[in-house]
Amino acid sequence: MMKDTSRPAENSVTESSGNVFADLGIKDADAYRAKSVLAIHIHRVIKKRRLTQEEAGQILGISQPKISAIIKGRLDGFSTERLFRFLNVLGCDVKISVSRPHPQTPGQVMVV
Repeated sequence: MMKDTSRPAENSVTESSGNVFADLGIKDADAYRAKSVLAIHIHRVIKKRRLTQEEAGQILGISQPKISAIIKGRLDGFSTERLFRFLNVLGCDVKISVSRPHPQTPGQVMVV
């Protein structure tokens, strides 16, 4: 009987790059990761302020289902700029910094 080598062994481990979207081969992985981190911050503020999704939607000027989408990470309908504005409306400062150039490697978009 031949061993199937088309799949990794069940106990094998693949080290992450730190960006699950890049690990999955998704195009624009940095942008997806940035939006997901922004959504996490939005969710944390909503939770900390003990807002319902309906209340959060009223504050942000969007419907409850859109708040639900943000919380669940369904972010295709949201630009990073729009997520920045939501954080601003919720009372958060958003800081953007640009590093010195490192011409040997491409730059990255990072949100912390």
